Amino acid sequence: MTAKECITTRRSIRKFKEDPVSHELLNAIVETASYAPSWKNTQITRYTVIEDSAKKAELASKSTIPHNADIINGAPALVVVTLIKNRCGFERDGSYTTSKGDHWQMFDAGVAAQTFCLAAWEQGIGSVIMGIFDEKEIEDLLAVPEDQEVAALIAIGYPDEAPAAPARKSTDILLQYK
Repeated sequence: MTAKECITTRRSIRKFKEDPVSHELLNAIVETASYAPSWKNTQITRYTVIEDSAKKAELASKSTIPHNADIINGAPALVVVTLIKNRCGFERDGSYTTSKGDHWQMFDAGVAAQTFCLAAWEQGIGSVIMGIFDEKEIEDLLAVPEDQEVAALIAIGYPDEAPAAPARKSTDILLQYK
């Protein structure tokens, strides 16, 4: 699969087969995702895989919309993406490097999450990135270290649906030259 094929064929998958994703495959996906670029190569993104049904159900209850809870409960695994705080966008003395302040860390986590999803898709694993949840409750439930915060949740598994590609805006709208 070429990079273009991977990018253009990947879809957000919300229905999964019951088959578990092997730890060997998850390790390979994270190894590939570790090549996502990051601010000054800080590599702040971390992944926690939740496979236990009861733990997934407890996490799903922290979703603020029922549809996301259904996705989490229907996936064989949920990846909790965390980031190490106060490393991206900062200088060694703790000052901000840009006017974006500490917002750069979410950019890096987003790049890493998308890289994770593309690496998974290359291996036949579907995924959907979710961002509507009670961050503090999930951090408490999983005992996320104090120097980290939850950035996103990614439901993963073997797809049990094949959604069509939604319409895309043309390059005339997306691109300009000056």
